[in-house]
Amino acid sequence: MLPVAILALGFALFFVFDLDRYLSFDALRDHRQALVDWIESTGGVAWALYVGAYALIVTLSLPGGTLMTIVGGFLFGPLIGSVLAVIGATLGAAGLFLAARHAFADYFHAKAGRALRRMEAGFQENALGYLLFLRLVPVFPFWLVNLVSALLGVRLGAYVLATAIGIVPGTVIYAYVGDGLGAALETGGKVDLNIIYEPQFLLPMIGLAMLALVPVAYKKLRRRRPSR
Repeated sequence: MLPVAILALGFALFFVFDLDRYLSFDALRDHRQALVDWIESTGGVAWALYVGAYALIVTLSLPGGTLMTIVGGFLFGPLIGSVLAVIGATLGAAGLFLAARHAFADYFHAKAGRALRRMEAGFQENALGYLLFLRLVPVFPFWLVNLVSALLGVRLGAYVLATAIGIVPGTVIYAYVGDGLGAALETGGKVDLNIIYEPQFLLPMIGLAMLALVPVAYKKLRRRRPSR
């Protein structure tokens, strides 16, 4: 339980010390010029610190992943910001995945019933397709997918690959939002965090998610087809 205890302590201390005030658009508005100047003076160091901060936020399951992606687009541009955000989010998700597996997997398997074991076997067999679906459809909480994947025994390689690929569309959308954030901050405008649910963005992502399930469906149909 030590890894989970450390994460829980970090989560609690984040709010005890009121650090959540820094993960806000108000804080970004107040310090944006200092951030821009710091990025220009530090270069690659800023990239590494941004990735590390993003990974820590995801590992601790703190509310701020979307804002961090937008900030990445604002500070580094949509292309580099998207790449750095995907790396940070994937590293953080892997950290939470490993902590949850280490702490809870044995207990979960000991208590799991026969039906749950069958579901686990099916999920493991088609892990990449299922995880891509869960990552591409932006209605499943990021932290919940991390925990479920760990408890259902998904291989780390498949988990990391599906996470890195599946979060790309949403990351790019929010990074482009961040690219135009400077003008919004100057005019006092608000950033729409629900932009990803607009039809022009949501429908293509759902389409990609359904494509991710095609191999799973094909495999099931082949099994049901009577042999000659």
